[in-house]
Amino acid sequence: MYYSQDHYDIRLEWGSKGIEALAQSVQAIVIVDVLSFTTCVDICLQRAATVFPFPWKGAQAEQFAKQKNATLASSRFRFNEGYSLAPSSLISIPENFRLVLPSPNGSTLTLEAAIHTTTYAGCLRNAKALGHHLSYRHTRIAVIPSGERWPDGHLRPAIEDLIGAGAIISHLSGSKSPEAKIAEATYHSCDSVAQSINACASGRELHERGFGEDIQLAADENCSTTVPLFLDGAYIDQAPAT
Repeated sequence: MYYSQDHYDIRLEWGSKGIEALAQSVQAIVIVDVLSFTTCVDICLQRAATVFPFPWKGAQAEQFAKQKNATLASSRFRFNEGYSLAPSSLISIPENFRLVLPSPNGSTLTLEAAIHTTTYAGCLRNAKALGHHLSYRHTRIAVIPSGERWPDGHLRPAIEDLIGAGAIISHLSGSKSPEAKIAEATYHSCDSVAQSINACASGRELHERGFGEDIQLAADENCSTTVPLFLDGAYIDQAPAT
């Protein structure tokens, strides 16, 4: 079917419906949620912590955390309340820490994608490392920018996720669908990725809420070599040991 972009190795579509359209015909899916779930995953894995995604506002989150011998993250918008969806809250997370991290976009989409195929988490921080890893191991890859939500719950395409998806796609080999090429072109068109993310709607929202440091962390291109693979209910780092 034409919606599945079957003529191309590297494909792109948005959110839950994108997973539904592409999952059956690819070998791997990359979830991209730059502000902030997949950035949080990268930071945790850099510090050898483990991240358990969980559906947003899931009623059983506390019970799930207990079952996993893990700590449940707090709401992002509560200051000084431990670990949360704010990447700045995770920069000193201890080695081997186990964190349950609900989110409305990246976490929820991870669980949807993993039903169908191998699932990774990508962001600007690990774009190059993840792209090279994927090109070596998979031929047909779907990149899924998560987007945000309008107040009524509908998907709002988010420029930071399109840029992040394009950064990853720029490091993938194989034929690329027009949708994937547009994301890659968007990434290359940015004179400054950091400035673009700071100035976009999501970036301005975080600044107004006092989370400017999170944008800096999210826009730090290729500072990380993590390869976050969702395996047995958690993201673990598949990057080769150095």
